[in-house]
This record gives sequence, C-alpha cells and structure tokens, in this order.
Amino acid sequence: MQITKLIGYLLISSFILIGCSDDDDNTLVTNALQSGNKKPLGSSANDLLSATNFNSLTIEIIAVQGFEPTTTAIQGFREFLQDRLFKPDGITITQRSVPSSGKAPFSIEEIAEIENTTRTLFNKEDDITVYVYFADGSKENDTNEQVTLGSAYLNTSMVIYEGTLRALSTRPNSPSLSAVETATLNHEFSHLMGLVNLGTPLQSEHEDPNASNHCNVSSCLMEAAIEFGSGMMGMGDVIPELDAQCIADLQANGGR
Repeated sequence: MQITKLIGYLLISSFILIGCSDDDDNTLVTNALQSGNKKPLGSSANDLLSATNFNSLTIEIIAVQGFEPTTTAIQGFREFLQDRLFKPDGITITQRSVPSSGKAPFSIEEIAEIENTTRTLFNKEDDITVYVYFADGSKENDTNEQVTLGSAYLNTSMVIYEGTLRALSTRPNSPSLSAVETATLNHEFSHLMGLVNLGTPLQSEHEDPNASNHCNVSSCLMEAAIEFGSGMMGMGDVIPELDAQCIADLQANGGR
C-alpha cells in the first residue's frame, strides 16, 4: 500500500503549501479543515465505526467519466455500511463524474494528487467523510498474473481501479461487474475500518502471516486474494462476507 511513502509525500506537500502561499491565513484554515482526513490508514477506524465523535457518514464518490460504478454496487456498498457502522444520523453517498487525468497506470502518489484536486468534502462537525475515486485504469506494476482491484491509502481515502475491474469482468467465467465492484468497495472500506489489525485491535489471532492486514480465514472478505483479480475468479456473483473473527474485531472497536 506504500503508506509510509505516501504520508511523507503528503506531509511535504502540506509544508510547501503553508510556506509558499501568498494567502497564508486561508491556506492555514484549509489545512486545518482537511487535516482530519489526511491521517494514516486505519487511524479513523473507531470514528467510522462508532457514534462517539461522528453521528453521520458522507461518502464522496468521484468517478472518471465513463467509469462510474453500477447502481447495484452502490446499493450493496450502502447495505454493507449500514450493517457494520453506528451512524444514527445516517449515511449519505454522493456521486459525480470528472474528466480523465490521463495518468493511468497509477501510482498511489498520483491518486493522492488527484484527490487533492477533486475532493470537496471533509469532516465537518459530527459528520465524517470518505473519498472514493473510481479510476479509468490500473495500478502501476500490475502483471498478467496479478492485478490490484483497489487500494485504501489514508484514513478516509480509497481508490477503485475501475478500468481493471471492467477488464476482469469480461473474462470467461468471471463474476459480474457489479459483484466485483461491491466486493472491492467492501474490502477496501474494511481497511478504513481498521481490518485486519490496522487500527482495530485483534480479538483473536486471524491475521494472515503471509499478507499483513488481511485475514487468514478462507473465503472471508478480508482474505488477501479478494484485493487481487485472481481471488475474484470462480466467486460467481456471491459477495464475500466478513467472517466471525473480523466482525468481533469491529464490534470491540465500536461497530456493529
């Protein structure tokens, strides 16, 4: 996930903005407003799961034109969130499309740059926000044998490589596009919720020793293979679910 590298990049960017702006007061205010959404992956797990600090959640979905998620996937994603989060004031999902950046295939640093120019919603009062970018391409360093479907990279930020998902869904015996989208959205958001051992403490030993921050239970949503194209093949249109141990972790950290 290249989190250390990305955090360093973001910190450097923030320093340059503060040090070089001709409008220091406005920049400082903007930086303060956005600071709650520029933290390490997993650090907002409890805020997302519980109503302790935030009573509602807003998901800002930004998709490249022509690469918007299916309605079925968004509905499945909403149901997943409602099953796992305590948000008494509700969950809002906003969607809009933007032109292509022309940068595919993407590094995480490039995705972060796109977020900096397209994200408009940040934590405000008792509403926590999450940014989801549907990219018109793949992650850099993908191979013919293994492709990455999505990446969670900051506490409230994730990318879905929609170009890859669409290519995967055209292969023989592959699941539908909506099924792949739903599984990828749920998997990456689960990383934001702190799974596995990524801000949400383990209640039992189920982290995969060969794939950090993933579950060692076969067919669990947080199995490492779900993040890659190979793990989706043969799945059919059945969306993987969190196993009992992952759910127990979330419940112990304020979730359902």
